[in-house]
Amino acid sequence: MAKDYYKILGIEKSASGEEVKKAFRKLAHKYHPDKGGGDEAKFKEINEAYQVLSDERKRAEYDSYGQTFGGNGPQGGQGFGGFDFSGFNQQGFEGVDLDEIFGEFFGGGGGRGGRGRVKRGRDISIDLEISFTESILGTDRTVVLNKVSACDVCAGSGAKPGSARKKCSTCNGQGKIHETKKSFFGVFTSVRDCATCHGTGQVPDEKCTHCKGMGVLKREEGVSIKVPAGISNGEMIRLSGAGEAVPGGVSGDLYIKIHVMPHDIFVREGNNIVMDLNIKLTDAILGGEYKITTLEGTPITLTIPPGVSFGEILRVRGKGVPMDGKHRGDLLVKLNIKVPSKLSKRAEQAVNELKKEGI
Repeated sequence: MAKDYYKILGIEKSASGEEVKKAFRKLAHKYHPDKGGGDEAKFKEINEAYQVLSDERKRAEYDSYGQTFGGNGPQGGQGFGGFDFSGFNQQGFEGVDLDEIFGEFFGGGGGRGGRGRVKRGRDISIDLEISFTESILGTDRTVVLNKVSACDVCAGSGAKPGSARKKCSTCNGQGKIHETKKSFFGVFTSVRDCATCHGTGQVPDEKCTHCKGMGVLKREEGVSIKVPAGISNGEMIRLSGAGEAVPGGVSGDLYIKIHVMPHDIFVREGNNIVMDLNIKLTDAILGGEYKITTLEGTPITLTIPPGVSFGEILRVRGKGVPMDGKHRGDLLVKLNIKVPSKLSKRAEQAVNELKKEGI
């Protein structure tokens, strides 16, 4: 059986939009589950009725058919505790700030912060370009960032070096400010961090002259980045606490996205490094030796066995990508047999002799 939304809100079918709104406010205040004597099931039912009757299209459908047709049951997303925020704009319901309202209900400082949560500075994201060799062997880099950092004079305390700290007179050393506010749900007490001591409960006897007692300031700071061996293109490095600082809290993180430049000779394939090597036709038939240089710059002699085929791969173990502290992938050498475009008469006769042998 369809619900009687008019009966749920205690209004007549001819009620105006303003009357619907007033009835909802009164009942929501009474039955909100976070108030003494509240009823969550009743509150959800009231909210459901309001979402239909406050919308002209949905109300018309409900009056005609006893239901709405925007989806499964009456429309309106289920918000916090079953409450639908769709009836609110950015400034709240008739100018009331939602952050304040729900911060008051659930003990948050400013709504979203929450009581007891440590303030955290902003995370920073940067891009870092490295060479192919650096990506395989690892490297150390230093980048200079212009960011909000802890004051290097007072080490983030906000106090003049050598100065003592005392109880904050604004919050009486509690670090929190309690405020009584009114909303359409009633009168509530909210809690926020003290702006004077930044939630610490203490202030310096003498403020640091460099940061003016804030403990943080915007400045250029060099950050050392250790790029691990074997890192891949597009991977991220996270440096905890290397982001922006915040007064009375902890610094955010620094995220570094790695961009690997291509190499003229080597290509990475998983944990292996691949390179091409051009060899002579005679060496492909009879075998031979070639000098190659590894990624580290170490020269090695590569032995070509007799009778290799075009595209055949020779493996040099342990000269690839580092996988852990003890093991590495391999260097794979792909053979390209270079066929001469012109032959001398003597070479042509030799090839004809091979042809007669069926080679």
